[in-house]
Amino acid sequence: MERKTPLYDVHVEEGGKIVPFAGYLLPVQYGSGVIKEHMAVREQAGLFDVSHMGEVLFTGPTALDTLNHLLTNDYSNMPINKVRYGVMCTADGGTIDDLVVYKFGEESYLVVVNAANREKDFAHMSQNLLPGTKAEDISDTVAQLALQGPRAQAILRPLAGELPEKNYSAVLQGAVDGIPCLISRTGYTGEDGFELYCAPGDAPLLWDKLLSAGADYGLIPCGLGARDTLRLEAAMPLYGHELSPEINPYEAGLGIFVKLDKPDFIGKAALQAARPVSRRRVGLRMTGRGIAREQCPVYGGDRQIGLVTSGTHCPYLGHAVAMALVDAAFQEPGTKVQVDVRGRRVEAEVVKTPFYQRA
Repeated sequence: MERKTPLYDVHVEEGGKIVPFAGYLLPVQYGSGVIKEHMAVREQAGLFDVSHMGEVLFTGPTALDTLNHLLTNDYSNMPINKVRYGVMCTADGGTIDDLVVYKFGEESYLVVVNAANREKDFAHMSQNLLPGTKAEDISDTVAQLALQGPRAQAILRPLAGELPEKNYSAVLQGAVDGIPCLISRTGYTGEDGFELYCAPGDAPLLWDKLLSAGADYGLIPCGLGARDTLRLEAAMPLYGHELSPEINPYEAGLGIFVKLDKPDFIGKAALQAARPVSRRRVGLRMTGRGIAREQCPVYGGDRQIGLVTSGTHCPYLGHAVAMALVDAAFQEPGTKVQVDVRGRRVEAEVVKTPFYQRA
């Protein structure tokens, strides 16, 4: 049975089209539609319910050592109030999940994981804790809203006593119009914006306050559909598409988050041996008529060289793009390829990512 977030009734009241996703019932779109929601985030602002994400709290004198053992990135020099991306790998280097880490204190860290992986991730973490670390799944005690877009700061600043000024930083004990929140300058849209963590019981009021404050700035509620087109336009990987146990971080283009110079971590030996990789995640611009979708074969001449991992028509860019995992020999921008779209070869070109990058 799918769960409901604390905002489920709000979505129903506001006309959200509810679908099952990652074990939850969430709005895929509202009456305005995906394209309008997408454009609102690019040009004004959009508000998302992301309470389905998972949160795990690590505490104890060895919490830092445990994180460095579990994850590919290095958290040793991370200041309090900062946020750092990371990848969690299997022993053979495949990706279990990608996630973000918040440093609360020298012995306290919050790790935010993908909703569909919550139970799997927590089981893996629990099985690999170092002595002196406690891990607690606190997901059910946390709601999360994402306020994204170029006007997000103008909307939030009058309501919040303090905002994080830099990307990937947070105000750990903030408030939004009197509602206690962790305010994080992060997001999954390619835009400036904030992710707000609060108590589940406060989420409906926080949602209403933000929509009211943002009414004059063009703020509208947004669903899963726009969240996906926005992240794809920004070429952000999604677990189950660009990341999986069969795809290592180097293949996914996330090698910058693998720190082989730190002490041993799960997957280190396999990742050391994995380079140079034989395949890479690339961006494709569809130059022929057609929209590439997940699992469409990619060809270089007569030979299949890979598969599309995600694809769509991008509302803001005005053309179709895709991400694909292809033979590394075809990774250079400008390389011409073809994508099999429903049995028809459609011309495409490898391009630099992200497809969209804010000014």
